[in-house]
Amino acid sequence: MTIDGALTSLARSQPALKQRRRDLRNRLGYDTADWMRIVMYRRCFEFVRALGPEQLDVLEISAGLQWAREFKFRSYTPTRYPGFDICAQTLPAQFDLIIADQLFEHLRWPYRAGRNVRAMLKPGGVFLITVPFLVRIHASPIDCTRWTPEGLYYFLQECGFHAAGIAVDAWGNRACIKANLLAWRKRGPFGSLKNEPNYPMVVWAFARNLTGEAPSSPTDRELPDAPRNLA
Repeated sequence: MTIDGALTSLARSQPALKQRRRDLRNRLGYDTADWMRIVMYRRCFEFVRALGPEQLDVLEISAGLQWAREFKFRSYTPTRYPGFDICAQTLPAQFDLIIADQLFEHLRWPYRAGRNVRAMLKPGGVFLITVPFLVRIHASPIDCTRWTPEGLYYFLQECGFHAAGIAVDAWGNRACIKANLLAWRKRGPFGSLKNEPNYPMVVWAFARNLTGEAPSSPTDRELPDAPRNLA
């Protein structure tokens, strides 16, 4: 094992040391964020900030650390598999915002899951979904599906979302694709954030639950700074 590998293993076993190591590298100009997700998170965080997170009741499916760390929501409900299976279950509540971050590619039945998400959204509520495209297979525990921006747009419609309420975007470039072929790479000091539209690594969408009922969600207004709508 290399010295750097040994340090990495030690850091993973000690979270406080891992954070100090990350802070030091950032101060030295080495960006420790996942290169392929930097632009995605910037755009998605900007979108959520525009909604007014303090007003939102939020559900995150198979929750990670990013969203609860970044925002103070009015309420935040995290779920984790297998305790909650979005392909087969819904919760007895409705939400202003439902987040599925790098999850749907791992689902056996994504269409069932998408319909369950819509069933849990308040009228006017928003589903925020992020998925990979040009990245290697990564079983967690399985890896089943990829969507282009257009594919994600039509997938959401098949799940019951109206075309007028869907906005999609994507990011990627060839250098980042090559760097991530064998391992998940940090941006480091030189990773380009230029977008090459024909080489999307990550794709995301904001899909609003447009229903015939009276709006009851703080998110029920124009999608702020929405990326392109493919209708």
